[in-house]
Amino acid sequence: MKVAGPPRIFDRDLQRRRRLRALRGEPVDFLLEHVSQELVERLLVVQRSFRLAADVGTPGSALRHMMRSKGLAADVIAVDPLAYRAQGTEALRVAADEEALPFADGSLDLVVSALALQSVNDLPGALAQIRRALKPDGLFLAALLGGDTLTELRQSFAAAEAEMDGGVSPRVAPFADLRDLGALLQRAGFALPVVDADRVTVRYATAFDLMRDLRGMGGTNTLSERRRVPLKRATLLRMAQIYAERFSDPDGRLRASFEIVWLSGWAPHESQQQPLRPGSAKARLADALKVIELPAGDKAGS
Repeated sequence: MKVAGPPRIFDRDLQRRRRLRALRGEPVDFLLEHVSQELVERLLVVQRSFRLAADVGTPGSALRHMMRSKGLAADVIAVDPLAYRAQGTEALRVAADEEALPFADGSLDLVVSALALQSVNDLPGALAQIRRALKPDGLFLAALLGGDTLTELRQSFAAAEAEMDGGVSPRVAPFADLRDLGALLQRAGFALPVVDADRVTVRYATAFDLMRDLRGMGGTNTLSERRRVPLKRATLLRMAQIYAERFSDPDGRLRASFEIVWLSGWAPHESQQQPLRPGSAKARLADALKVIELPAGDKAGS
């Protein structure tokens, strides 16, 4: 019996072609730069230097350079399907997909990833592989795009297509939300999992300027279920008009939201905090609160 694999949400080959196209043109990296700086700041809070780290899928080399300059890792391996096309002097590169990591179990001290994991088809599988590759007490820290990313563009396209074409086609990726991601970390076996999010709002003169930046990020539509026919000019113009009507500031500039979701977790180790066993508490909650504890079913004053 053939076992069904994960759903094919993204066309991964098309993703790579779009990234190569962006690299050949004028890459737009302001969002990646922002996230990379924040990721390094979060690592600095840990106050630990890691011997061997892997950077999984992060476009470009800026994050790895920042990590080295801060002394956060002795060696950082770049793991990227396009690693063979990378320029520069980095010696530690592995051309591999984020869904098929080539590391032995318990071989890494740290795994990081910036703005890459939101576009894998098997995120639970990728997280499980990262967890297995970490040594005990190794750290995983990643940033990916969350569910509110490009909500303005999504709503504007949906309204325009419903009005002009009588239906809506998938154009913006279905990013995961915080609760789902927290559950996935636990399912993958991470200890002390933490999920939080922040929002980056970028302002544009027109919706077309936003779409130009998305192209420069290599972040245009790669959904497997995308409509294969070209977008009608009239629909595109109506989308831009709706965007301007609904999501402009008083000065006329348009808002574009990027939700950055942060994931962190540790490979389990005996030195980490452990939850207390049920019934092992040595103090009663009623005593701590200085109240009278009543048997179940009794009412105060009876």
